[in-house]
Amino acid sequence: MLREMMQTEQAQPQNQLVVQNSGSLSFSSHLSKEDEEMSRSALSTFKAKEEEIERKKMEVRERVQLQLGRVEEETRRLALIREELEALADPMRKEVAVVRKKIDSVNKELKPLGHTCQKKEREYKEALEAFNEKNREKVQLITRLMELVSESERLRMKKLEELSKNIDSMH
Repeated sequence: MLREMMQTEQAQPQNQLVVQNSGSLSFSSHLSKEDEEMSRSALSTFKAKEEEIERKKMEVRERVQLQLGRVEEETRRLALIREELEALADPMRKEVAVVRKKIDSVNKELKPLGHTCQKKEREYKEALEAFNEKNREKVQLITRLMELVSESERLRMKKLEELSKNIDSMH
């Protein structure tokens, strides 16, 4: 995701300084448009990742539901077989054994599902934090760039005024 954002940002034209007829430099209005475009791009990338995460989450849920359906069917079949076998023994013992088997089966299924959920949540949080950090860094860099350009324009205007005064004093 970060690599895609960096490639997108590198592919966009850089903020440009325009030399006007007076010889002074001014910052083009391209910055705010590019800033909006970068923000939109970052937002759309973030939304796309959110949608991808949600889609994958739904896929995992569907697979889990399918697996649960199969397991439940197998559990029922085994329970029926067990009931038939235990019908020869104590009736209460049969019910207890069936319940214990179901509990064991569910416990075996729950453990890996819990680990998978925790892992996915951790990955999502890490990706979101990395995205937010890079976005903060970008904002700081844009702010610094604007300060530098503004300072450069101010210094050049000052120099141009000095040169203009020198020329006026020659006449």
